[in-house]
Amino acid sequence: MSKSFLLFTLIALLPFLTHAFSPDNPTDRKVLVLLDDFAIKSSHSLFFKSLQSRGFDLDFKLADDPKIALQRYGRYFYDALILFAPTIERFGGSVDSAAILDFVDSGHDLILAADSNASELIREIATECGVDFDEDPASVVIDHTSYAVSETEGDHTLIASDDLIKSDVIVGSQKIEAPVLFQGIGHTLNPANSLVLKALSASPAAYSANPKSKLSSPPQLTGSAISLVSVVQARNSARILISGSLSLFSNRFFKSGVQKAGSPTKFDKSGNEQFSVELSKWVFHERGHLKAVNVRHHKVGETDEPAIYRINDELEYSVEIYEWSGKTWEPYVTGDVQVQFYMMSPYVLKTLSTDNKGLYHTAFKVPDVYGVFQFKVEYQKLGYTTLSLSKQIPVRPFRHNEYERFIPTAYPYYGSAFSMMAGFFIFTIVHLYNK
Repeated sequence: MSKSFLLFTLIALLPFLTHAFSPDNPTDRKVLVLLDDFAIKSSHSLFFKSLQSRGFDLDFKLADDPKIALQRYGRYFYDALILFAPTIERFGGSVDSAAILDFVDSGHDLILAADSNASELIREIATECGVDFDEDPASVVIDHTSYAVSETEGDHTLIASDDLIKSDVIVGSQKIEAPVLFQGIGHTLNPANSLVLKALSASPAAYSANPKSKLSSPPQLTGSAISLVSVVQARNSARILISGSLSLFSNRFFKSGVQKAGSPTKFDKSGNEQFSVELSKWVFHERGHLKAVNVRHHKVGETDEPAIYRINDELEYSVEIYEWSGKTWEPYVTGDVQVQFYMMSPYVLKTLSTDNKGLYHTAFKVPDVYGVFQFKVEYQKLGYTTLSLSKQIPVRPFRHNEYERFIPTAYPYYGSAFSMMAGFFIFTIVHLYNK
């Protein structure tokens, strides 16, 4: 009886146990939050509450907890990871840098925040994700022109930055008016990694150095090359946020007023909360997540997809593209989606027309070349997940009985042949009967 009851209970709970990230519902998420200290849960509670209010299930653990694990037998327990443990030297349980990188390689998302005490472990993970923190562990970002004005003259390590990435998809359509407060370490982007983007940049006057000592040599990181917050859009749709400041997400910075040096405008509240919340929406696929469905192609005037096309056939191609709005799938409307009819190189390249309801379509003639072709859509746009669609189809030449009886372009040749025969006939008559 007890076994039957247990089996019935497991079956009843199965929908809840499998409730996780899926292509049909990208924001049904369980998030693991690893902390240096549980005090961070309180000091950064506004950021965590913003996630919970949007339906995320946060599981808080200490980074050195011996029981933590990301997966078992290839099945991941979490859909995203927040690393607010900048000083951790070694993770607990089965988690290490390789496990975290495998987690991202499997299509899961990561938020990593460091500070001036960042450990080698955190720096290693960041490097593998495409950013390099300043090698000097005592260095922080200093800016003598874009610092935040305070009552007491400081060392200008508290920076007020308004140099945000120009993308409504990543930072939201509503403009962030107030500068974002930042206090921490800077990093540069790996030039070999084209997937990393600066979300928040330092000013041209900024540099990275130890504020407690005099400069004996020029700093390695200077100017706009310094990134304060970076994001990564991986090819497998995983998203990563890397910040050099853990305080950027803190309640203190969220509620703090801000006035940028040299500016007469003083804001009652910094832009940190809006920046962090909007950026987290992008990282957790509440915005900029695309899907393509109902990819179709057929001859003009027909509806069924053929197994093979013939050269010079007129065909139609269509696909439906939708964007996740955080709650539902909405039609994605743009004018830059293209399809290629491809064999070794594109023979046809067409921009798809849209009905503004998610349907994209076009029509074209099959080229006068036979072989194995592909319909290819490779859509890459800043802030959006990549769409890579491919359908293979063979193209055959005309059969012997499908050619036209008389080819119009050959009429001159037909004329020359008949004129030759007529001329020979006349020549023969004249030659035989001429005396």
